Amino acid sequence: MGSSSGGGTDGFPESGSASGCGPVPRPRAGSSSGGGTRGGGRFPRPLRRADRLFARLSVARRAAKRQAARRGNAATGGAGSGPDASAPPAPEVSEATASAVPGATASAAPRGLGTRLAIVCSVADQGVAALTNILVLVVAARLSTAAGFSVFSLVYAVFTVLLGLSVSYVGQALVLESGGPDVRGACRSAVVFTAGASAAVGAAMGAALSFVPGGTAGGLAVLGLVLPVVLTQDTLRYCFSALRLPHHALAADLVRLAAAVPALAVQPYGSDPARLVAVWGLSALPAVLTAVALLRPRLRGVPADPWRYLRRGHLGRRFAAEFAVGNASSQLAIVGLGLFASPLAVGALRGATTLFGPMNVLFNAATGFGPPLLNRSPVLGRQIRATLALAAALAMLAAAWAAVLYGLPGRLGRQLLGATWESAAELLPATGSQYAAMAAGTCALLTLRVLSPRTTLPLQVVFSLVSVGCLLGGYAVGGVLGAAWGMCVGSALKGCAAWLRVAVLAVARR
Repeated sequence: MGSSSGGGTDGFPESGSASGCGPVPRPRAGSSSGGGTRGGGRFPRPLRRADRLFARLSVARRAAKRQAARRGNAATGGAGSGPDASAPPAPEVSEATASAVPGATASAAPRGLGTRLAIVCSVADQGVAALTNILVLVVAARLSTAAGFSVFSLVYAVFTVLLGLSVSYVGQALVLESGGPDVRGACRSAVVFTAGASAAVGAAMGAALSFVPGGTAGGLAVLGLVLPVVLTQDTLRYCFSALRLPHHALAADLVRLAAAVPALAVQPYGSDPARLVAVWGLSALPAVLTAVALLRPRLRGVPADPWRYLRRGHLGRRFAAEFAVGNASSQLAIVGLGLFASPLAVGALRGATTLFGPMNVLFNAATGFGPPLLNRSPVLGRQIRATLALAAALAMLAAAWAAVLYGLPGRLGRQLLGATWESAAELLPATGSQYAAMAAGTCALLTLRVLSPRTTLPLQVVFSLVSVGCLLGGYAVGGVLGAAWGMCVGSALKGCAAWLRVAVLAVARR
């Protein structure tokens, strides 16, 4: 058995190498360096065999230690040491998780679904939630008089605003938490904070409005009483998203759908709006109990720190500001259009936008459940490629949906929108193009939320105002059709600016 001419035995490293076998004794003086001929000072054959065996055992021992370290990190949730400890830090999420390590995050995260099944469950969950909202309004409309439904709609609009603020302040910040050891504590803190804050706000609403006459005040007072139930139920959905368990969120929302619609359907015709609000709110209790039962084993023994959501630097403040700016700009656009246009123009734009409700469901699924899925791959290039592919898919789907709507017979269109169909159908090419541009912008903002969450607020502020200007300018130039194309231009500009910001961040991190 001759040795290789360069040194070590049978290809194993020489003395002082990383094999862990320690220095090999040098040959006696007069022997050839690195081996020599038979009898020329080489080690006896038994020593050579022992040296090879020792090297192989050392390599196996080091591999076993690495494997044990990985298993220990996964069991304890700690970053630990080992090959992943030198990985680059995860994107900034909050003061508590700014130093999270992607390698440790992957090993410490709870076991969830595969990526494809997680995407399916996330989209299905958003679809079930949207279907619940639609059916609640439809059933309430069938049970109410015109005046009663107007009150119920107003109360529901107030709830929608409060829900958006809650999602922005708690939910969207929560799903950006890396799947490290802090994510379970963040989930428990989010539930406690939402329950406490919504109870305080609801109690103030109920106390302030309970003695105010009128059906609207009574409905808002009842909304305050059920507010902790409905907002906590929604926060639990985002907890499942952060823990990479979207199928549990889907299960809870299916319970919500199965409880809310029948509970409202059995109410008598002409029911008071306050009664409908109470039934709708309390029907969320089974979903809350289901979600708590599914979540409790995951959070057992984890301390809650609800004050973290009130500390300086919490990202939810910026996201809530983005929500407020976006809603304010859209309301400003509607008010401005109402001042300069006829009610028919506003109805046409509303009708065309309503037809793209399925796309809104997909956009909400992307923004609400996309960050945990992207965080599964800490590689920047893969994250950007994934969101680019998602943007292309959503844009093509928006164009295809616009083509389907544009090809609908007039009879079916009038069944959908009634007399508004004729004016809304003329806007479908512009609205479809707008939603294709919105797909690009939504995915760009999703990428920024994962890479650098603090960069999205300036974009939202500037381009929300730009979109309002494009809307009003388009109406001044081309009427209602010009306003629709103006909204498309505003969405396209916002998407281009967001992707340009993604490109700048990607270049800076290389």
